[in-house]
Amino acid sequence: MTVTLCPAAPARTGADDLAQRSRAARRMVIDMAASPTGCHLGGSLSVLDILIAALDRKISADDGTEVVLSKGHAAAGLYAALHVSGLLPQNPVPHYGTADAHFTGHPGHAVPGVRFPTGSLGHGVPYALGWALSRRLDRAGGLAIAVAGDGELQEGLVWESCQVAAAQQVGNLIVVVDRNGGQNDGPVATISPLPRLADRFAAFGFDTCEVDGHDLDALRQVFTPRRPSTGRPLAVVARTVKGKGLKPIEGKAAAHYVTIDAARAATWKELVR
Repeated sequence: MTVTLCPAAPARTGADDLAQRSRAARRMVIDMAASPTGCHLGGSLSVLDILIAALDRKISADDGTEVVLSKGHAAAGLYAALHVSGLLPQNPVPHYGTADAHFTGHPGHAVPGVRFPTGSLGHGVPYALGWALSRRLDRAGGLAIAVAGDGELQEGLVWESCQVAAAQQVGNLIVVVDRNGGQNDGPVATISPLPRLADRFAAFGFDTCEVDGHDLDALRQVFTPRRPSTGRPLAVVARTVKGKGLKPIEGKAAAHYVTIDAARAATWKELVR
């Protein structure tokens, strides 16, 4: 099967703004790692650019597009992305992990901008599928963008949902895989390898493409076109780096869940560029 490489978008007004949002969000996630509870730092940093671009599509189109973070353990990244995108008025950093706030380690619907609670891996993809189908029933527009992790693809529910999406021709569903190569127990490649991942989605009846998951222009190009409610759903394999943007932890398995002190957070935030 042929895998289509997603083209990079031409430079557009606002691209620099997305990059600024991304840097600001990374610094916020580092601050959340310095909370008493810590956070899933590596995966939050790897998925941030995907979330920034997807939320930009949601805001700019204003057509009912919904973004679902299926890898809910990267909640710190989602909260930061929502805040810098203007969808979450309250700064989540001072309240992350506290008993009196909704900014928990997995996102819940009490948080502005979060329609579906996610935590148990695999559930966000069927949530997004349901949203896409509901938009069809309402004869409305908009995409359902599910952001999943590569380790998460070990959950059978993901593939059951993909089978339904293809059978029902849910063309307004996009499944983006944050392929950072790591999961809780170690490298995906040594636990449950995913060779020819795009081909797997194609075999289920998806259109597929691969993209640099840190190229904001390329990601925006993926999300920009209006997709029909009937047709082939789209799977985007986004190649990412765990801990992206913070050189001391990039690509390191130990970055999966991190608790740091305020002094280290201040040092690390200075390294984000």
